[in-house]
Amino acid sequence: MSLITINHTLVVTALLFAAVALLGVPMVESLRQEKRGGLRRQLDNEDTPLSAVKLLTAGRFAVLTKTGVTTTGSSTSLTGDMGTSPIKAAAITGFGLITDPSDTTFSTSSLVTGDVFASDYTSPTPNMLTVAVLDMQAAYVDAAGRPDPDYTELGAGNIEGFTLDPGLYKWGTDVGFTNSLTFDGNATDIWILQIDGDVKVGSGATVALSGGAKAENIFWQIAGKADLGTTSHVEGVFLCSTAITFKTGSSMNGAALAQTAVTLDSAVIVKESVCDADVGCVEN
Repeated sequence: MSLITINHTLVVTALLFAAVALLGVPMVESLRQEKRGGLRRQLDNEDTPLSAVKLLTAGRFAVLTKTGVTTTGSSTSLTGDMGTSPIKAAAITGFGLITDPSDTTFSTSSLVTGDVFASDYTSPTPNMLTVAVLDMQAAYVDAAGRPDPDYTELGAGNIEGFTLDPGLYKWGTDVGFTNSLTFDGNATDIWILQIDGDVKVGSGATVALSGGAKAENIFWQIAGKADLGTTSHVEGVFLCSTAITFKTGSSMNGAALAQTAVTLDSAVIVKESVCDADVGCVEN
């Protein structure tokens, strides 16, 4: 073999090693990040922290709907206020509502640690609910309209086993997971999930928080419906344009804010949403 041929072989080999060194690290890094948001945060967004979605007076409620709330099963438990408007109290079923004749602005239930409100209760309740529903709708529009997502089409909608870093996420599909999902960040970090389809949580699936992340800072903006499987657990504020269904034994830390109805089957909801004091919202 000639010296020229040997040198040519050495040069080609060196170039191949250089290419692997240059391209291999990003490839490995992208694989490492595949279950941590998939794409790197855009550089031009790093200096502008994502702000929370303002719930305003809608943040008073653990459950707020426009067309009613239904529960089946005596083990349903709701911590926080519940309200529905413009539909009347007759659309709140299964709660065994009790109204004190001396104060008909609200009712109570053995299943609710908080007050229950409907549009046909005594003033000022109807106006309070009208404002809260408008705030709920405005929060949905705000969340849906946030521009420049950090992550798009993560997992093609299948986010099973993923760990989500703080940021703005967007999907044009349904989103779901069958076993686990984790939000990892500190107590002031914000997550907004823009979902053009449905949310489907598998039976027994669990959302976990790590690093100090808070449910009140996680906003699920859902254009379709949300279906929480049996014994599943989720964290965050669900802003849903249609219905939210809690199947048997499912639970939520956050808030269920639906522009149609919420249905619960022996489900547990603990309010973790924020009622904004700057609009005079007073939480019980």
